[in-house]
Amino acid sequence: MTKDRIRTGKEGEEIAARYLEKEGYRIIERNYRCVFGEMDIIARDGGAYVFVEVKSRRSERFGDPKLAVDYRKQRKMSMVAMCYLKEKRLLESPSRFDVVAVRFFPEEPRVELIRNAFNLISP
Repeated sequence: MTKDRIRTGKEGEEIAARYLEKEGYRIIERNYRCVFGEMDIIARDGGAYVFVEVKSRRSERFGDPKLAVDYRKQRKMSMVAMCYLKEKRLLESPSRFDVVAVRFFPEEPRVELIRNAFNLISP
């Protein structure tokens, strides 16, 4: 991964976290890691645990950032979420998956929140 891509990703995650907090989310974890992978943001929204993937783009070259959360990514996010819920003994708690798309073009960053972007995918 190039330094520019890493910088874009980190900047997008910062913008996404601030946006979610303004929307009433309470950030619990950032960059949670387990054997199955990494989750950008874990938050609480009302009574639900929300597992958030952030996708950022500086151009339209690779398309709409939210479309990068394909079936493979959803499956991986599902496994990471289950790992987190099991580790924290929260398996009975309501949860969902959101995606935040951050576009850094043409000028100011634009943020799009997709609530309930997909359902849990079993391994």
